[in-house]
Amino acid sequence: MKTLGKHGPPQVCRIPFDGGAMELPAKELVGSKAHDLMRIARRGLPVPPGFVLSTQLCRDYLKHGAGALDGIGEVLVRELDHLAALTGRGFGDASRPLLVSARSGAAVSMPGMMETVLNIGLTDETLRGLVRMTGNPRLARDCRRRLVRQYGEVVLGIAPARFDVRTLDLLNARGLSEVDELDTDGLKQLAAVFEEEFETRTGMDFPTDPLVQLKAAIEAVLRSWSGDRAKSYRKLNGIPDDLGTATTVQAMVFGNLGPDSGSGVGFTRNPANGENELYVDYLANAQGEDVVAGRRRALHPDELARRAPDAWQALAGARDILEHEFKDMQDFEFTVEAGRLVFLQSRTGKRTGLAALRIARDMVREKLIRPAEALARLDGIRLDEIEETKLAPAAGVTPAATGTPAGIGVAVGVVAFDPLRVAALKRAGKAVILVRETAEPDDISALAEAAALVTLEGARTSHAAVVARQLEKPCIVACGGFAINPGGQHGTLGGEAIAEGDAISLDGSTGEIFRGEIEVARNRPLELLAEIQRWTRKRIPPKTRPASIP
Repeated sequence: MKTLGKHGPPQVCRIPFDGGAMELPAKELVGSKAHDLMRIARRGLPVPPGFVLSTQLCRDYLKHGAGALDGIGEVLVRELDHLAALTGRGFGDASRPLLVSARSGAAVSMPGMMETVLNIGLTDETLRGLVRMTGNPRLARDCRRRLVRQYGEVVLGIAPARFDVRTLDLLNARGLSEVDELDTDGLKQLAAVFEEEFETRTGMDFPTDPLVQLKAAIEAVLRSWSGDRAKSYRKLNGIPDDLGTATTVQAMVFGNLGPDSGSGVGFTRNPANGENELYVDYLANAQGEDVVAGRRRALHPDELARRAPDAWQALAGARDILEHEFKDMQDFEFTVEAGRLVFLQSRTGKRTGLAALRIARDMVREKLIRPAEALARLDGIRLDEIEETKLAPAAGVTPAATGTPAGIGVAVGVVAFDPLRVAALKRAGKAVILVRETAEPDDISALAEAAALVTLEGARTSHAAVVARQLEKPCIVACGGFAINPGGQHGTLGGEAIAEGDAISLDGSTGEIFRGEIEVARNRPLELLAEIQRWTRKRIPPKTRPASIP
């Protein structure tokens, strides 16, 4: 990868998606997402072909604005031609169209904090070509409504609520409750409604030039590095502000082709308690952002095994490949396209302190890592504070509601339905449990202040749940027993009224939620801690050895 002038063509790296051997570029240039995709491609796992615009482009953009993108058109045309040669599809081709995604990827993983745009390159002409090429008009209409909405939100800043209102109006008119229930004509109408909203909010037509779409999406990815949620995440995690993000452009794979297609997110081990088990959320007939966005409830992995058994077997086999390549628990995103498994990402998974302890112990036993490496990974974790907790309700006290457990630990506190109210309630001396319909990435500052998170929709592997676990916050998702009234200050729990400031207790390991304050039982993982202590004794001479872990 050549280093070019700040206003010259941006640095580009092609990812060896054919699995061929090559020297890996520096993660600081291509970002962790692309770098790790290169590594798993070399191990023979399937990933979509693509290219990467380096982090230097983002740093130049931060300094010089849009001038840093001078010359990008020529670079994109060249790289898209290369993608066309690999895929047999052309970007903007009316017969066999190539659609692409533009994804952010800093050198340090920041899950959900920056932007992605999918289905780039879909126009009236290429839509007709996609229908002819796939024989699936519903796919084409679904991709179109997704692109218009995501482009409007990410590139031009249209509030998601504007599209939500138009969606609800259309569903009500058709007597339906979910977008998934719309037929091809319904999706076509929804895309048209979204285009009307786009034109109303921006004063312009939706762009018909695929290259214009891609350039604008790339700039939106670069701009998202400076967004409020990205800055909040970096501040919470001590990540420098001047690293910048790479932009990965890849050929689209379609999880929304039909019942044997879908998208999912998984961990090679349980990120909440560290148990050695495959931890997967899956949505059938869905695209990659559907699970991580936290707006839909995921299916049990058994459903993936039933609908696409070959993909499930491939996923189970890939688990060991990922852990042997990275020597750590992995968080991965995948798409199943007509029964075929494709990986979109693999990265070191965020985990609770207890999970970190158990995974380190188990990986030493499995000879994946040495004790010295395990101790290094535990550095910074206060082992003396790790404990296993559970609620201990009195006899006869039953949960008011139960959701899907998405993280360990318990919380006892007062309800807040509005993220803006969390800090105020906390200043009043309250432990606060944030309850949301769907947790958005912009909620990260409130989540950092809250004691726990409950969402009415969403999945265990949504960005919100991932961040909650990293912050050691108990989390429950897909809690149908909770409801929030319009206005956001009141709701119902188990069918009975509940208001901001009312006390509840929840268990992130079981998904149970109780009214009022429930006693908490605490237990130390002494066996795990004792093994870590043995490693420390072997490593440190007696005179400098720290006191035993309590």
